[in-house]
Amino acid sequence: MSADPSAFSLPPMAELHCHLEGTVSPAMAMKLGARHGMDLQGLLDAHGAYAWDNFHEFLASYDAMAKAIQTPEDYFDITYDYYAAMARRGLIYGESFVSPDHGQYHGLSYPTLIDAISAAMQKAEADFGITARIILIAVRHYGVERAKAVAELAHRHPHPMVVGFGMGGDEHYLHPADFKQAFARAADAGLGLTCHAGEVMGPESIKATIDALAVSRIGHGVRAIEDPALVDELRDKGIVLELCPGSNVALGVYPERSTHPLAALIQSGLKITLNSDDPPFFHTDIEQEYRNASLFESLDAADLRQLTRQAISAAFCDDKTKQRLLNTIADDPES
Repeated sequence: MSADPSAFSLPPMAELHCHLEGTVSPAMAMKLGARHGMDLQGLLDAHGAYAWDNFHEFLASYDAMAKAIQTPEDYFDITYDYYAAMARRGLIYGESFVSPDHGQYHGLSYPTLIDAISAAMQKAEADFGITARIILIAVRHYGVERAKAVAELAHRHPHPMVVGFGMGGDEHYLHPADFKQAFARAADAGLGLTCHAGEVMGPESIKATIDALAVSRIGHGVRAIEDPALVDELRDKGIVLELCPGSNVALGVYPERSTHPLAALIQSGLKITLNSDDPPFFHTDIEQEYRNASLFESLDAADLRQLTRQAISAAFCDDKTKQRLLNTIADDPES
Protein backbone atom coordinates (compact mmCIF):
# COMPACT_ATOMS: atom_id res chain seq x y z
CA MET A 1 0.00 0.00 0.00
CA SER A 2 1.08 3.58 -0.68
CA ALA A 3 0.20 6.56 1.50
CA ASP A 4 1.14 9.02 -1.24
CA PRO A 5 -1.89 9.75 -3.48
CA SER A 6 0.40 11.41 -6.03
CA ALA A 7 2.44 8.23 -6.42
CA PHE A 8 0.01 6.73 -8.93
CA SER A 9 -2.81 7.66 -11.30
CA LEU A 10 -6.27 7.06 -9.94
CA PRO A 11 -8.19 4.13 -11.40
CA PRO A 12 -11.61 4.60 -13.01
CA MET A 13 -14.10 5.71 -10.36
CA ALA A 14 -17.77 5.04 -9.61
CA GLU A 15 -20.17 6.58 -7.10
CA LEU A 16 -23.61 5.58 -5.89
CA HIS A 17 -24.55 8.35 -3.43
CA CYS A 18 -24.86 11.85 -4.85
CA HIS A 19 -27.84 14.23 -4.68
CA LEU A 20 -28.44 15.88 -8.05
CA GLU A 21 -29.39 19.27 -6.62
CA GLY A 22 -26.36 18.99 -4.36
CA THR A 23 -23.99 18.82 -7.35
CA VAL A 24 -24.71 22.42 -8.43
CA SER A 25 -21.48 24.41 -8.36
CA PRO A 26 -21.52 28.04 -7.20
CA ALA A 27 -20.87 29.12 -10.79
CA MET A 28 -23.85 27.12 -12.04
CA ALA A 29 -25.98 28.48 -9.18
CA MET A 30 -25.16 32.04 -10.27
CA LYS A 31 -26.09 31.13 -13.85
CA LEU A 32 -29.44 29.74 -12.71
CA GLY A 33 -30.06 32.74 -10.49
CA ALA A 34 -29.45 35.13 -13.37
CA ARG A 35 -31.72 33.05 -15.59
CA HIS A 36 -34.62 33.44 -13.16
CA GLY A 37 -33.93 36.93 -11.79
CA MET A 38 -32.81 35.65 -8.40
CA ASP A 39 -29.92 37.14 -6.43
CA LEU A 40 -27.97 34.22 -4.97
CA GLN A 41 -24.77 36.11 -4.15
CA GLY A 42 -25.66 35.99 -0.46
CA LEU A 43 -25.13 32.22 -0.52
CA LEU A 44 -21.41 32.61 -1.24
CA ASP A 45 -18.46 33.58 0.92
CA ALA A 46 -15.61 35.89 -0.06
CA HIS A 47 -13.88 33.02 -1.86
CA GLY A 48 -16.91 32.17 -3.99
CA ALA A 49 -17.82 29.00 -2.08
CA TYR A 50 -21.14 28.18 -0.44
CA ALA A 51 -21.22 29.83 2.99
CA TRP A 52 -22.54 27.89 5.98
CA ASP A 53 -21.29 27.02 9.47
CA ASN A 54 -23.54 24.25 10.77
CA PHE A 55 -25.99 21.60 9.61
CA HIS A 56 -29.04 23.89 9.71
CA GLU A 57 -27.24 26.61 7.77
CA PHE A 58 -26.17 24.00 5.23
CA LEU A 59 -29.78 22.94 4.73
CA ALA A 60 -30.86 26.57 4.37
CA SER A 61 -28.14 27.26 1.81
CA TYR A 62 -28.98 24.09 -0.09
CA ASP A 63 -32.70 24.88 -0.17
CA ALA A 64 -32.13 28.48 -1.26
CA MET A 65 -29.91 27.35 -4.12
CA ALA A 66 -32.30 24.57 -5.14
CA LYS A 67 -35.15 27.06 -5.59
CA ALA A 68 -33.31 28.31 -8.67
CA ILE A 69 -33.65 24.88 -10.33
CA GLN A 70 -37.04 25.37 -11.90
CA THR A 71 -37.28 24.25 -15.54
CA PRO A 72 -36.41 21.27 -17.72
CA GLU A 73 -33.54 23.36 -19.12
CA ASP A 74 -32.23 23.89 -15.58
CA TYR A 75 -32.30 20.17 -14.83
CA PHE A 76 -30.61 19.37 -18.12
CA ASP A 77 -27.87 21.93 -17.45
CA ILE A 78 -27.04 20.88 -13.88
CA THR A 79 -26.98 17.20 -14.84
CA TYR A 80 -24.78 17.63 -17.89
CA ASP A 81 -22.50 20.10 -16.09
CA TYR A 82 -21.86 17.64 -13.26
CA TYR A 83 -21.30 14.50 -15.30
CA ALA A 84 -19.16 16.25 -17.91
CA ALA A 85 -16.93 17.58 -15.14
CA MET A 86 -16.71 14.25 -13.34
CA ALA A 87 -16.02 12.34 -16.55
CA ARG A 88 -12.95 14.53 -17.04
CA ARG A 89 -11.83 13.47 -13.54
CA GLY A 90 -12.21 9.77 -14.28
CA LEU A 91 -15.73 8.89 -13.15
CA ILE A 92 -17.12 6.11 -15.35
CA TYR A 93 -20.42 5.48 -13.54
CA GLY A 94 -22.64 7.54 -11.27
CA GLU A 95 -26.08 7.30 -9.71
CA SER A 96 -27.86 10.52 -8.71
CA PHE A 97 -30.66 10.92 -6.22
CA VAL A 98 -33.52 12.84 -7.83
CA SER A 99 -36.43 14.27 -5.84
CA PRO A 100 -39.77 14.34 -7.71
CA ASP A 101 -41.09 16.49 -4.87
CA HIS A 102 -38.70 19.27 -5.84
CA GLY A 103 -39.75 19.16 -9.47
CA GLN A 104 -43.43 19.18 -8.56
CA TYR A 105 -42.86 22.23 -6.35
CA HIS A 106 -41.97 24.10 -9.53
CA GLY A 107 -44.83 22.64 -11.52
CA LEU A 108 -42.82 20.04 -13.44
CA SER A 109 -44.53 16.76 -14.14
CA TYR A 110 -42.60 13.63 -13.27
CA PRO A 111 -42.13 12.55 -16.92
CA THR A 112 -40.87 16.02 -17.86
CA LEU A 113 -38.40 16.00 -14.99
CA ILE A 114 -37.04 12.53 -15.75
CA ASP A 115 -36.85 13.16 -19.48
CA ALA A 116 -34.75 16.31 -18.98
CA ILE A 117 -32.30 14.59 -16.61
CA SER A 118 -32.10 11.48 -18.78
CA ALA A 119 -31.39 13.53 -21.91
CA ALA A 120 -28.48 15.21 -20.13
CA MET A 121 -27.11 11.88 -18.91
CA GLN A 122 -27.31 10.46 -22.42
CA LYS A 123 -25.54 13.47 -23.90
CA ALA A 124 -22.78 13.19 -21.27
CA GLU A 125 -22.39 9.52 -22.20
CA ALA A 126 -22.24 10.35 -25.91
CA ASP A 127 -19.71 13.14 -25.34
CA PHE A 128 -17.53 11.62 -22.62
CA GLY A 129 -18.34 7.91 -22.27
CA ILE A 130 -19.67 8.27 -18.73
CA THR A 131 -22.71 6.21 -17.69
CA ALA A 132 -25.26 7.66 -15.26
CA ARG A 133 -28.56 6.55 -13.79
CA ILE A 134 -31.33 7.94 -11.55
CA ILE A 135 -32.43 6.94 -8.06
CA LEU A 136 -35.79 8.39 -7.01
CA ILE A 137 -35.56 9.72 -3.49
CA ALA A 138 -38.32 10.28 -0.97
CA VAL A 139 -37.82 12.78 1.84
CA ARG A 140 -38.40 11.14 5.20
CA HIS A 141 -39.70 14.20 7.01
CA TYR A 142 -42.24 14.84 4.23
CA GLY A 143 -44.07 11.82 5.60
CA VAL A 144 -45.30 8.39 4.59
CA GLU A 145 -47.88 9.43 2.01
CA ARG A 146 -45.37 11.47 0.02
CA ALA A 147 -42.94 8.55 0.03
CA LYS A 148 -45.68 6.25 -1.25
CA ALA A 149 -46.51 8.78 -3.97
CA VAL A 150 -42.88 8.85 -5.16
CA ALA A 151 -42.81 5.05 -5.36
CA GLU A 152 -46.10 5.08 -7.24
CA LEU A 153 -44.62 7.35 -9.90
CA ALA A 154 -42.15 4.62 -10.79
CA HIS A 155 -45.05 2.26 -11.39
CA ARG A 156 -47.06 4.63 -13.55
CA HIS A 157 -44.10 5.91 -15.54
CA PRO A 158 -41.38 3.25 -15.91
CA HIS A 159 -38.17 4.62 -17.41
CA PRO A 160 -34.95 2.75 -18.25
CA MET A 161 -32.79 5.43 -16.64
CA VAL A 162 -34.64 5.19 -13.31
CA VAL A 163 -33.08 2.22 -11.55
CA GLY A 164 -33.48 2.76 -7.81
CA PHE A 165 -35.53 4.13 -4.94
CA GLY A 166 -34.19 5.59 -1.73
CA MET A 167 -35.05 7.80 1.21
CA GLY A 168 -33.14 10.70 2.73
CA GLY A 169 -34.15 13.44 5.13
CA ASP A 170 -34.32 13.65 8.90
CA GLU A 171 -33.38 10.29 10.44
CA HIS A 172 -35.17 11.29 13.65
CA TYR A 173 -38.54 11.46 11.90
CA LEU A 174 -40.82 8.41 12.08
CA HIS A 175 -39.57 4.80 11.97
CA PRO A 176 -38.28 2.93 8.91
CA ALA A 177 -41.13 0.43 9.31
CA ASP A 178 -43.59 3.24 8.60
CA PHE A 179 -42.26 3.29 5.02
CA LYS A 180 -42.59 -0.45 4.30
CA GLN A 181 -45.37 0.06 1.77
CA ALA A 182 -43.44 2.68 -0.18
CA PHE A 183 -40.34 0.49 -0.41
CA ALA A 184 -42.37 -2.60 -1.30
CA ARG A 185 -44.11 -0.67 -4.08
CA ALA A 186 -40.76 0.53 -5.43
CA ALA A 187 -39.37 -3.00 -5.33
CA ASP A 188 -42.44 -4.20 -7.21
CA ALA A 189 -41.55 -1.66 -9.91
CA GLY A 190 -38.18 -3.39 -10.26
CA LEU A 191 -36.13 -0.73 -8.52
CA GLY A 192 -33.11 -1.34 -6.32
CA LEU A 193 -33.52 -0.13 -2.74
CA THR A 194 -31.32 2.04 -0.53
CA CYS A 195 -32.00 4.21 2.51
CA HIS A 196 -30.05 6.87 4.41
CA ALA A 197 -29.27 5.69 7.94
CA GLY A 198 -26.46 5.83 10.48
CA GLU A 199 -25.28 9.36 9.74
CA VAL A 200 -26.65 11.78 12.34
CA MET A 201 -28.14 8.86 14.27
CA GLY A 202 -26.25 5.85 15.54
CA PRO A 203 -26.19 2.16 14.66
CA GLU A 204 -29.73 1.68 15.98
CA SER A 205 -30.96 3.62 12.93
CA ILE A 206 -29.18 1.22 10.58
CA LYS A 207 -30.47 -1.83 12.46
CA ALA A 208 -34.05 -0.54 12.32
CA THR A 209 -33.70 0.11 8.60
CA ILE A 210 -32.37 -3.30 7.60
CA ASP A 211 -34.92 -5.02 9.84
CA ALA A 212 -37.86 -3.14 8.30
CA LEU A 213 -36.87 -2.52 4.68
CA ALA A 214 -35.48 -4.91 2.06
CA VAL A 215 -32.55 -2.67 1.15
CA SER A 216 -29.36 -3.92 -0.46
CA ARG A 217 -27.50 -0.68 0.33
CA ILE A 218 -27.39 1.84 3.16
CA GLY A 219 -26.75 5.51 2.47
CA HIS A 220 -23.88 6.56 4.78
CA GLY A 221 -24.12 3.78 7.40
CA VAL A 222 -20.78 4.88 8.78
CA ARG A 223 -21.84 4.59 12.41
CA ALA A 224 -22.26 0.85 12.08
CA ILE A 225 -18.68 0.77 13.36
CA GLU A 226 -20.06 1.49 16.85
CA ASP A 227 -21.85 -1.89 17.01
CA PRO A 228 -19.73 -5.00 16.26
CA ALA A 229 -22.82 -7.23 16.08
CA LEU A 230 -24.33 -4.93 13.46
CA VAL A 231 -21.11 -4.99 11.46
CA ASP A 232 -21.30 -8.77 11.46
CA GLU A 233 -24.93 -8.70 10.32
CA LEU A 234 -24.22 -6.23 7.50
CA ARG A 235 -21.29 -8.34 6.35
CA ASP A 236 -23.28 -11.59 6.51
CA LYS A 237 -26.17 -10.08 4.54
CA GLY A 238 -23.86 -8.46 1.99
CA ILE A 239 -25.39 -5.01 2.50
CA VAL A 240 -23.28 -2.30 0.90
CA LEU A 241 -22.46 0.99 2.64
CA GLU A 242 -22.45 4.18 0.58
CA LEU A 243 -19.77 6.00 2.58
CA CYS A 244 -19.31 9.77 2.23
CA PRO A 245 -16.26 10.69 4.35
CA GLY A 246 -15.95 14.29 3.16
CA SER A 247 -19.60 14.92 3.94
CA ASN A 248 -19.28 13.30 7.38
CA VAL A 249 -16.39 15.57 8.34
CA ALA A 250 -17.97 18.72 6.90
CA LEU A 251 -21.16 18.10 8.87
CA GLY A 252 -19.34 17.27 12.09
CA VAL A 253 -20.13 13.57 12.33
CA TYR A 254 -16.35 13.20 12.78
CA PRO A 255 -14.05 16.06 13.80
CA GLU A 256 -11.46 15.51 11.06
CA ARG A 257 -10.70 13.16 8.21
CA SER A 258 -8.05 11.24 10.15
CA THR A 259 -10.69 10.13 12.68
CA HIS A 260 -13.10 8.72 10.09
CA PRO A 261 -13.61 4.92 10.46
CA LEU A 262 -13.32 4.12 6.74
CA ALA A 263 -10.26 1.94 7.30
CA ALA A 264 -11.91 0.03 10.15
CA LEU A 265 -15.02 -0.61 8.05
CA ILE A 266 -12.88 -1.95 5.21
CA GLN A 267 -10.89 -4.14 7.58
CA SER A 268 -14.11 -5.54 9.03
CA GLY A 269 -14.90 -7.07 5.65
CA LEU A 270 -17.88 -4.86 4.82
CA LYS A 271 -18.65 -3.92 1.22
CA ILE A 272 -18.12 -0.18 1.01
CA THR A 273 -18.13 2.47 -1.68
CA LEU A 274 -16.79 6.03 -1.80
CA ASN A 275 -19.15 8.89 -2.60
CA SER A 276 -19.34 12.69 -2.60
CA ASP A 277 -22.95 13.30 -1.37
CA ASP A 278 -23.32 17.08 -2.05
CA PRO A 279 -19.83 17.81 -3.39
CA PRO A 280 -19.55 21.61 -3.78
CA PHE A 281 -21.16 22.20 -0.40
CA PHE A 282 -18.59 19.96 1.29
CA HIS A 283 -15.54 21.11 -0.69
CA THR A 284 -15.06 17.69 -2.23
CA ASP A 285 -15.77 15.60 -5.30
CA ILE A 286 -15.39 11.93 -6.13
CA GLU A 287 -11.78 12.38 -7.22
CA GLN A 288 -10.95 14.01 -3.89
CA GLU A 289 -12.66 11.18 -2.01
CA TYR A 290 -10.48 8.61 -3.78
CA ARG A 291 -7.32 10.66 -3.19
CA ASN A 292 -8.15 11.13 0.48
CA ALA A 293 -8.68 7.38 0.86
CA SER A 294 -5.13 6.95 -0.40
CA LEU A 295 -3.79 9.67 1.86
CA PHE A 296 -5.59 8.79 5.10
CA GLU A 297 -6.16 5.05 4.74
CA SER A 298 -3.00 4.30 2.70
CA LEU A 299 -5.03 2.67 -0.06
CA ASP A 300 -3.04 2.07 -3.25
CA ALA A 301 -4.29 1.99 -6.83
CA ALA A 302 -5.28 -1.68 -6.59
CA ASP A 303 -7.25 -1.05 -3.40
CA LEU A 304 -9.08 1.88 -4.99
CA ARG A 305 -9.80 -0.13 -8.12
CA GLN A 306 -11.43 -2.75 -5.90
CA LEU A 307 -13.67 -0.07 -4.39
CA THR A 308 -14.77 0.86 -7.91
CA ARG A 309 -15.52 -2.79 -8.65
CA GLN A 310 -17.59 -3.02 -5.47
CA ALA A 311 -19.55 0.10 -6.43
CA ILE A 312 -20.34 -1.20 -9.90
CA SER A 313 -21.27 -4.63 -8.54
CA ALA A 314 -23.68 -2.91 -6.12
CA ALA A 315 -25.07 -0.52 -8.74
CA PHE A 316 -28.75 -0.62 -9.63
CA CYS A 317 -28.19 -0.53 -13.39
CA ASP A 318 -28.96 -3.57 -15.56
CA ASP A 319 -26.57 -6.52 -15.66
CA LYS A 320 -25.41 -5.84 -19.22
CA THR A 321 -24.35 -2.30 -18.33
CA LYS A 322 -22.74 -3.51 -15.13
CA GLN A 323 -20.70 -6.14 -16.95
CA ARG A 324 -19.59 -3.62 -19.57
CA LEU A 325 -18.32 -1.33 -16.83
CA LEU A 326 -16.58 -4.16 -15.00
CA ASN A 327 -14.91 -5.12 -18.26
CA THR A 328 -13.68 -1.55 -18.60
CA ILE A 329 -11.90 -1.86 -15.27
CA ALA A 330 -10.56 -5.30 -16.18
CA ASP A 331 -9.09 -3.83 -19.38
CA ASP A 332 -7.24 -1.15 -17.41
CA PRO A 333 -3.49 -1.79 -17.94
CA GLU A 334 -2.86 -1.34 -14.21
CA SER A 335 -5.50 -3.91 -13.16
